[in-house]
Amino acid sequence: MIQDGGLIHIYTGDGKGKTTACVGLAVRCAGRDNHVLLVQFLKGRPTGELKSLALLPNIEVWRGKETVKFTFQMTAEEKAQVLVDHMALFEKVKEKCFAGEVELLILDEVLGSINAGVFDKEALIDFLKNKPKNLEVVMSGRNPAPELVELADYVSEICKRKHPFDKGIQARTGIER
Repeated sequence: MIQDGGLIHIYTGDGKGKTTACVGLAVRCAGRDNHVLLVQFLKGRPTGELKSLALLPNIEVWRGKETVKFTFQMTAEEKAQVLVDHMALFEKVKEKCFAGEVELLILDEVLGSINAGVFDKEALIDFLKNKPKNLEVVMSGRNPAPELVELADYVSEICKRKHPFDKGIQARTGIER
């Protein structure tokens, strides 16, 4: 059990490293014999961190259904289906949390999902207000809603000053993916 657990974190900003921060916290927490559930939204490609996390006990990774388009390319009907899929996944997440099977819940890119209209912000707020007392929750993504910032105990902003993508350098295996 996490000592004095039950706090809420947000990793946000336009810089590289939000998911990396989530993964680092997951590894630290699991290394202290806590069970971690990392749930990724809006991500479908295989990544190095997923391969590594699969080797570690106490860490489970769940992902939303892979989409072939970015949300800004989706039709209203496609976005509506992603919303249904995400909320069905979130119901399973809540069941596992309320069953006491998780000490650290990471909702990676949930903030982006809310902003894209493919995750219900009010459902997340309700969960955070009524979550198990000792459940630590981490959310990542850009532009968190003010209500979520208000609920959070930690808000860390990662600011991009420079990024190789600005020079046309694509994501590199082992570094960005």
